[in-house]
Amino acid sequence: MPYTHAWQRYHIRYYSMTLLFIAFEMEMMFMYPWAVVFVEEGGKAMMEMGMFLAILSIGIVYAWREGVFRWQ
Repeated sequence: MPYTHAWQRYHIRYYSMTLLFIAFEMEMMFMYPWAVVFVEEGGKAMMEMGMFLAILSIGIVYAWREGVFRWQ
């Protein structure tokens, strides 16, 4: 029989890493359909993916500056 609640066992820093993992997984889910469309669209699809990756990169830089990647 557990003596503590399930939520008390995990430190809050794991939640931010989980959210980053989910963000990268969603990126990979969009890469395959983009590759199919890229064959048909060409440069326009490349620009759209560049914008998507730029927004994702901004999020990564923001997380880095906030210290999400530091394990203490």
